Amino acid sequence: MDLVWLGWSLLLLGIWGIVYAALREQESRHEMLVASAWTSLLALTEPFFVPRYWNPPSLFGLAQSTGFDIESFIFSFAIGGLAVVIYELFVPVRHERVRQGTLAGVLHALALIATPAIFVLLTLLSGLNPIYSALIALAAGSCMVLSSRPDLLPKMLASGFIFLGLYTAYFTALNVSAPGYVERVWNLGALSGVILLGIPAEELGFAFAFGFFWSAVYEYALSKRLERPGQAGPKRVG
Repeated sequence: MDLVWLGWSLLLLGIWGIVYAALREQESRHEMLVASAWTSLLALTEPFFVPRYWNPPSLFGLAQSTGFDIESFIFSFAIGGLAVVIYELFVPVRHERVRQGTLAGVLHALALIATPAIFVLLTLLSGLNPIYSALIALAAGSCMVLSSRPDLLPKMLASGFIFLGLYTAYFTALNVSAPGYVERVWNLGALSGVILLGIPAEELGFAFAFGFFWSAVYEYALSKRLERPGQAGPKRVG
């Protein structure tokens, strides 16, 4: 039985646990748990990706027989929590509740719904490979977030690059431990064919786009802002 996908999903979950234990603020730990719970639902999109984007051997052959697999839930849970708090691991912050108007609250909800809706519609109606639909949806969601919450840009930008670095190291270790896995599992013929450091360019694009967008979801959805110790600022956004 090929257990590479399971093993590397569990490794990422282990990294999640290390980061969770290292967080200084209780609010950040809560943020990480909530974001991971939300993100685990992304595993429900796996049938869109198998086999159009990739076709990983999975536990009990579930990916091939059902389109779903246990590993995707573990992986999605781990990357969601990591992307949303990795900035806070390096930059000490606290979360402050901010006031927002009713219209801003409605727009925030619509933006959060629009991102997965764009992904599903593009994947079903455009003929695009689902990874490109995901990249477009994440870019659109990021624009919607920043249009009303430009204060979140520093965290989003830093998180995008940090998560890209973490993901690159993770993927490089995968390549070293399982040579040929990318060529065997990814549907490279349906992608751009660009490989950087042994990693499909689409994976690197996803890592940055996901880290950029998802890092702001908690503050955006719950109308919170980040304050560094000693910082004072406006209490109204959106």
